[in-house]
Amino acid sequence: MFSPYYAWARRGGLADPVRHSALNVALYGREKRWTMTERGAGAVQRGADHLAIGPSSLHWDGNALTVQIAEIGMPIPRRVRGTVRLYPSAVETRVQTLDSAGRHRWRPIGPCSRVEVKLEQPGISWSGPAYFDTNWGERPLEDDFVLWDWGRAPLPDGTAVLYDLERRDGPMTLALRYKASGGVEDFEPPQSMELPKTGWRVRRRIGLGSPSVIETLEDTPFYARSILGGEILCQPVTMMHESLDMNRFTMPMVQAMLTCRMPRRG
Repeated sequence: MFSPYYAWARRGGLADPVRHSALNVALYGREKRWTMTERGAGAVQRGADHLAIGPSSLHWDGNALTVQIAEIGMPIPRRVRGTVRLYPSAVETRVQTLDSAGRHRWRPIGPCSRVEVKLEQPGISWSGPAYFDTNWGERPLEDDFVLWDWGRAPLPDGTAVLYDLERRDGPMTLALRYKASGGVEDFEPPQSMELPKTGWRVRRRIGLGSPSVIETLEDTPFYARSILGGEILCQPVTMMHESLDMNRFTMPMVQAMLTCRMPRRG
């Protein structure tokens, strides 16, 4: 989605996204790692229940998604190897369109999940609540969106997901509550609030009650990932939050800078 190589390829017309595939791994805390090596179509194998990109792979067995990671981080070359297993409490089927023309769609496959992480490099492991979704579309995001804010927060009985989108044709907000037993319902979120901008001056905005920035995990010229505190449905929550500035992403200088974090192997 944010591959500079794919963006450059699209300038000449339609481009095959399979030729621009990558597995992104981001570790925070004491053992920080970042991997996002792009690979060509010859390194991709896929089927109904599996996907392999280079030495890494994903496999769904009907109960769990198993991810085998064998990557090298950037810009500091350090290995990331190990296994992630994700167990959804229920598999959701509802698909949500994110634009008025229905070109961009989103499906939270396992919004209420449990994860088990065991890494050999670095030697760390943990388990806890998790989230699993997918986005796909017929046009580049920058064609239909200006700013994109998304957040998800675990609740005692499920997961809340918020969208605050500035589309090219007008704003859109979503507030959905996914139940751990399955099913989803809309709810009325608090009014969207502006949060402090990042060091790169990326705007952050979301519909949380009494919002605060606990930590900024990623601070780039066009994208920010943050941990927020606040309230949803009268409950205190800790939210994973993402902000995108698509006008920034299309700047040639920004896309050139991305190659430092996203190397390509043909």
